Amino acid sequence: MTASVQAAAANGDRSENGDYIYGKKRLREIDSRVRFLRKRLDELIVVTDQPTDTSKVWFSATVTLEDEAGQHHCWQIVGPDEFDVSAGKLSCDAPLAKALLGKGVHSDIIVDSPAGRQAWLIVAVCYS
Repeated sequence: MTASVQAAAANGDRSENGDYIYGKKRLREIDSRVRFLRKRLDELIVVTDQPTDTSKVWFSATVTLEDEAGQHHCWQIVGPDEFDVSAGKLSCDAPLAKALLGKGVHSDIIVDSPAGRQAWLIVAVCYS
């Protein structure tokens, strides 16, 4: 036996190595995600202008809402690729965001959620 064949026999074939198999699987997942993101880049539009009517809620607005308990919550309406609930960024596809779009300050919003029907009042709308 040659030295390389003996080393392979002693260490096991790479294709039988669990770390190697996991690494290949992870690489396929990463490649798939990169392909997806490249396709998304062609479709994305960067919004830099404010809407003409800044008194209403539109994409990129930061909205302050008051719930039924009187607590205030602040949300920024962002694209579906940017949402982060913990950072106060709400996807424009979310039921609450859809209910807010086009509404002005002092509008009442009713949203059906898994927790039940929720009522909100728009306290403020701003664009930064």
